[in-house]
Amino acid sequence: MNKLVVVSAAPLILKNEKYFLYSPYEKEMQLWAKHSDAIQFCCPVWTADKSLLIAPVSFPTLNPIVLEDFDTTYASSIIKAIPFVFINTFRIYKAMAQADHIHLRCPGNMSLLGTLVQIAFPKKKKTAKYAGNWDPKSIQPWSYRLQKWIVSNTFLTKNMQALVYGEWPNQTKNIKPFFTATYSQQESKDLEFRSKKPELKDEIKCLFVGTLSKGKQPIYAIQLVEKLSKLGKKVSLDVYGEGILRNEIEAYIKTHELTDIVTLKGNQTKENIKEAYQKSHFLILPSKSEGWPKSVAEAMFWGCVPVVTPVSCVPYMLDAGKRGLLLTEEIQKDTNALEELIGNPTDYQLKSKAAQQWSQHYTTDLFEEELKKLLGV
Repeated sequence: MNKLVVVSAAPLILKNEKYFLYSPYEKEMQLWAKHSDAIQFCCPVWTADKSLLIAPVSFPTLNPIVLEDFDTTYASSIIKAIPFVFINTFRIYKAMAQADHIHLRCPGNMSLLGTLVQIAFPKKKKTAKYAGNWDPKSIQPWSYRLQKWIVSNTFLTKNMQALVYGEWPNQTKNIKPFFTATYSQQESKDLEFRSKKPELKDEIKCLFVGTLSKGKQPIYAIQLVEKLSKLGKKVSLDVYGEGILRNEIEAYIKTHELTDIVTLKGNQTKENIKEAYQKSHFLILPSKSEGWPKSVAEAMFWGCVPVVTPVSCVPYMLDAGKRGLLLTEEIQKDTNALEELIGNPTDYQLKSKAAQQWSQHYTTDLFEEELKKLLGV
């Protein structure tokens, strides 16, 4: 029996006696479950979705091994976390002892414990998916740096492949560049969207797809569109997602009289967002940190040109700007660069086509084939 145990801070959500997961996570785990005889989650369990976009777990699972949430942000919270650390460590050890394949979802508090506990199981087959920024030069919390060091250390960590976003120099042999996929090879043949995108000269349609949080900087995206509008461009921005900044964003839109050009769409289905990519010219995502920014790869898949900050593996995804526009976070410079691209339809089409060709290589079909190799099936 091939039993896969998944250790993660990403919660299962229990509602009406049914388990849910964050929707993109659930979609990916369908493939892991498909090629495992049994799957068991070792993670926190919530009874509220806390504004996450969730989907019901669509595959059989064993009863979860429940971990206790804890916080290490402040000194006082670290003291309170100590008993939970011991409890969780014991439960993670128990889960790993019963597993045939250990899968860690990093970074996070639970995966930090997981990276330490897995050292005790050198003969078990293991994978770790590091969904954060693997850039060795980036400034990150100590716990993230520690997790990266442990999974990279081939003396401490045996029999593991660590999946990271982007290609980085001087990595140990167990570090494997990887990716995340949303669309299938069959979907890449869907050409209907070409007629949906308006001419760049008629209306400039932009969108933001992500959590409404300080890290994603949605207000900066709004300010870019606001600047373009003041330059006389016919421009609009649809904002997809929810988060703690929603009230602040609503107030900004009202105060700056942007209700005619900025629309908050909230959380939407995969199909609705897919259609938005197809109809839009630009995805604006001025994130402060990313792993593999899923919305960027999705937008590129449909020829929607990404306008994003050069964090993590984004410069690699955009080929240093050949497949999109890299932001400086200086509003005037970024406005000028975007205005220049809008004024050059030929350059825009080249970037759009290059983005699409690159992204359509990374399909769910390829993801599944690579995953089967990891699981040895």
